[in-house]
Amino acid sequence: MRITLAEEIMLLSLDDESGAARQRQSAGWAVAGAILLELVMAERVSVSGKYLELTNTGSTGEQLLDGRIRLMEDWMRGRSKRRVTDWLTKDQPKAVGAALESLSGRGLVVAQVHKVFGVFPQRRYPEADGTVERALRERLHAVVLDGAEPDVRTAGLIALIHSAKLHRLAFPDRQPGELTARTAEIAAGQWAAESVRVAIRDMQAAMVAVTAVTVLTATS
Repeated sequence: MRITLAEEIMLLSLDDESGAARQRQSAGWAVAGAILLELVMAERVSVSGKYLELTNTGSTGEQLLDGRIRLMEDWMRGRSKRRVTDWLTKDQPKAVGAALESLSGRGLVVAQVHKVFGVFPQRRYPEADGTVERALRERLHAVVLDGAEPDVRTAGLIALIHSAKLHRLAFPDRQPGELTARTAEIAAGQWAAESVRVAIRDMQAAMVAVTAVTVLTATS
C-alpha cells in the first residue's frame, strides 16, 4: 500500500499500542511540510525563497492532497504568492487531523476516544495493521544506516525528518547524533529535480523558523 509522506510521518509519530502522538508539535509541522512537499512533487505548488505559489488546481488522486489544494486556493484567493511559514502555521493543526483520518480510512490505525479525568474526550489512534509501518522503517534503515541510495520519496521523507528533528521517532534505538550527518547529506543530495531540491531547501528554512518559534513558546 502506498501512502502519502504526511501519513508516513504520522505513523512514525504514533505509539503503536496507546495511539498517542509523540513529539506532537514537531511532528505536526513535519506533516504540514510533507503535504506541501508532495504538492510540489506533483507540480501543483511551487516554493521559492519565502513564498509559495499554487500553480495547478487539478486533482492528484489523493484525497488528503486534494483537500489541501482546495484550502490553499481559498487562502490565496486574489494573491499570486504567500509566505510558506504562513501556510504551514495555518495548515498544521488541520493537516494532522486530515492525515490521521486518512490512516484510519485505510485501516492502518483505529480511532478511539478516551476521556481525560473522566470528562474531556481525547482521540487516539492505536495501530490496526503494522505492515506498512514496518516496511517504512525498513526502508529508512536501509538508506540512513546501511547507505542504500534513496528514491525521491524516501529522500524527501528523510529531509523532513531532518528538518523537524524527528530522528528519535524514525530511529528510536539510535542517538540523534549518530544520524544527523547522514540525514543532512541526504537532504542536500542530488536526488530530485532542481525545482524540488530548491523547494526542499526553502521549506527546510521555513520549518526551522516555525519549529523554533514553537520551542521558544513552549519553554517561555
